[in-house]
Amino acid sequence: MLARLVLPTILALCVLPPARGRDGGPNVVFILADDLGRAEVGAYGQEKIRTPSIDRIAAEGMRFTRFYAGSPVCAPSRCTLMTGKHSGHGCVRDNREIQPEGQAPLPASEMTLAEMFKSRDYATAAVGKWGLGFPGSEGDPLNQGFDHFYGYNCQRHAHNHYPTYLWNDREKVALPGNPGGPTGERFSHDLFEADALAWLREHRDGPFFLFLPFIIPHLALQVPADSLAEYDGKLEDAPYTGGKGYLPHPKPHAAYAAMVTRMDRTVGRILDLLAELKLDEETIVIFASDNGPTHNVGGADSDYFRSAGGLRGLKGSAYEGGIAVPFLVRWPGRVPAGSTADFVGYFPDVAPTLMDLIGGRDALPAGLDGISFAPTLLDRPADQPAHEFLYWEFPSYGGQQAVRLGPWKGVRQEMGKGKLTVGLFNLDDDPAEARDVAADHPEIVARIEAVMSREHARSDLFPLPSVDPK
Repeated sequence: MLARLVLPTILALCVLPPARGRDGGPNVVFILADDLGRAEVGAYGQEKIRTPSIDRIAAEGMRFTRFYAGSPVCAPSRCTLMTGKHSGHGCVRDNREIQPEGQAPLPASEMTLAEMFKSRDYATAAVGKWGLGFPGSEGDPLNQGFDHFYGYNCQRHAHNHYPTYLWNDREKVALPGNPGGPTGERFSHDLFEADALAWLREHRDGPFFLFLPFIIPHLALQVPADSLAEYDGKLEDAPYTGGKGYLPHPKPHAAYAAMVTRMDRTVGRILDLLAELKLDEETIVIFASDNGPTHNVGGADSDYFRSAGGLRGLKGSAYEGGIAVPFLVRWPGRVPAGSTADFVGYFPDVAPTLMDLIGGRDALPAGLDGISFAPTLLDRPADQPAHEFLYWEFPSYGGQQAVRLGPWKGVRQEMGKGKLTVGLFNLDDDPAEARDVAADHPEIVARIEAVMSREHARSDLFPLPSVDPK
């Protein structure tokens, strides 16, 4: 496949920029929101929710207009980010809980992005939500290249922003004042912010890789009163009464907007600290989301906020709305300020790109599906190769496959019902995927079907409906 064949060539094209961290390559801070729609950020057109700090990353860096998550839901998307493999080759392809706490683990045989950084003598930390291996498993973040972890190990545990405990490395730390209900004394996001800022101060001499998989704006709707006050009475609202496992909230629209703005405040504090520590020009800051915006459940209202920006589908869907995400990169003096990139990429590209930028090309394992977009970041468009295709598969929500081939997007839905028909859309003419033109382009459909067949490797843990025999 092209991505594998061209990787060495792409890396050879990129020369490590001269700016370096104090004791090595440039530092990296990767901020990952949870279920944040691309259009829930001001830089991508949001009008109701204020995100001045995230917008600042766009103003001082590069905004990608055609960038995708690795999957339409949390765990497999993060797996693609950590491993550089798409979901047809990845070891985690769906959200699967392992009782009593955690998800299906990344195997020790996988080399993660954190391990790649460690091989280059970087300090590494993850603060927020993990979801790629239960505590003590081979997928535990401390067994996957991170020196420090603080937060939620388990996705289900992360459904409450006022948890009764969090993990600090291997210690389960109780949070007094949090009874496990809709309110409490210790808001998890604020604890993440404090831990991240302290870690940055401690590792100011670098080089460091700080991964911040925040859980905002994932449900439940919970936010401290001072943030809620910013939107109280300013948005149309009606109480959400709860039910089906979701906590109620009297002002759901205000709460949702306030959650995003509180996360944005943290982004601003991180940028301010980097400036205070004189690390601005030595630090790459990336902001993204793990998948598209959530459904209109639990008090969330993606229609009201126009969270997917008019794209078809939401979280869990292989249509554009489920996988198109905000992706912003800031590196003062290296990434052109206020620039826009139309490079078509996705999470598997992050590992080869970052290794390229830090001079760690030899740290990349074999068999990656991503390509480096370092030439795009460094304003060398003539050196930037394109993907032959992008591939997604997702065994849940009916069973789905999707392929992007240039301007063409092929999507299979309801594979669990035996449906293997490919819907075809020209994203240049129809970004909302409203017109299926498969009947007019059978040759394109055949090429997409060939990619779908070739790029799917059977997984006994995550079989693809109608493709993998039981």
